[in-house]
Amino acid sequence: MPEKVVLAYSGGLDTSIIIPWLKENYSYDVIAMVGDVGQGDDLEAVVEKAYATGASKVVVADLREEFLTEYVFRALQAGAVYEHKYLLAYQSLAPELKVIAPWREWTLKSREDCLDYAEQHGIPVAASREKIHSRDRNLWHISHEGGELEDAGNAPLDSTWQLIRSPQEAPDHAEQVAFGFAKGIPISVNGMKLDPVSLVELLNEIGARNAVGRVDLVENRFVGIKSRGCYETPGGTLLITAHRELEALCLERDVAHFKQHVGLKYAELVYFGLWFTPLREALDAFVETTQKDITGSVKLSLYKGNVAVVGRESEYSLYRTDLAGFTMGENYDQKDAEGFIRILGLPARSRARARMEIAR
Repeated sequence: MPEKVVLAYSGGLDTSIIIPWLKENYSYDVIAMVGDVGQGDDLEAVVEKAYATGASKVVVADLREEFLTEYVFRALQAGAVYEHKYLLAYQSLAPELKVIAPWREWTLKSREDCLDYAEQHGIPVAASREKIHSRDRNLWHISHEGGELEDAGNAPLDSTWQLIRSPQEAPDHAEQVAFGFAKGIPISVNGMKLDPVSLVELLNEIGARNAVGRVDLVENRFVGIKSRGCYETPGGTLLITAHRELEALCLERDVAHFKQHVGLKYAELVYFGLWFTPLREALDAFVETTQKDITGSVKLSLYKGNVAVVGRESEYSLYRTDLAGFTMGENYDQKDAEGFIRILGLPARSRARARMEIAR
């Protein structure tokens, strides 16, 4: 009886040719696993294609809500901005499993080689030499790599973008959007309470029609090389902006500043595939503490790719009009600043005097 292998299957160029390749090179019984994370594909067609190319079984799982609540929203709370990849997760979850990564083993060296293989084996694929981009899509973003993007000096072609309008195509009037958060988790849009999937889908529509969320990024890969990719994340851009503004209102200064470092580290862990690690769990504990007061609302104005904040409210707000205003009140005496400034400036005065004495 042949050994079984479970293939993470998308129906794109790579996984379409991997099924026959696995059967040719390993004689495996291939089970295709299709995770629905909001990629927008016709899943029935994907299943049919997997069977047609040699899969013995196809399993489809709706992972959209889990993807958002267990992964994306945790990263949102942490302030992690990098795109998500989980290259090493299996080593923590099931270290006994043998992992096959065809790109590390087969003789195919480029997407053009993959297209040749598909043609030789009669495998239908959407990619072509004219449309050579590598794309991945989920509820949070679409990534585009390859083609003209491999030259960092090239602008993306208009046809590269799949979801977000250009600023020229966006409406000639601003659109305002209100966000509701509870402990750092988005729960409503424009006063409507929505489940996570519906909420992100709606924000993707709103952001995309207002040209919000196009990202052209030169990034640092795990091995030290730089790569260039273009991303579309309309709903994500809106949520990140709104969440940051609510944190600015509710987080104490030192916590807010330290959390920026945590967000960078959190993003690095996600990007390097180190999600299932003790450090990520420890960072989650810190982030959870910071989010207990991140409850309130933020209003944004969207116009041709620009996002402007027009309002923030929270019962946990640390902003006090009587302290921040220009009118003197009983809670703050401007004369108190004199002694504070003298103490704060003591190191600078001491250093200046020392330098003057040396100069003499």
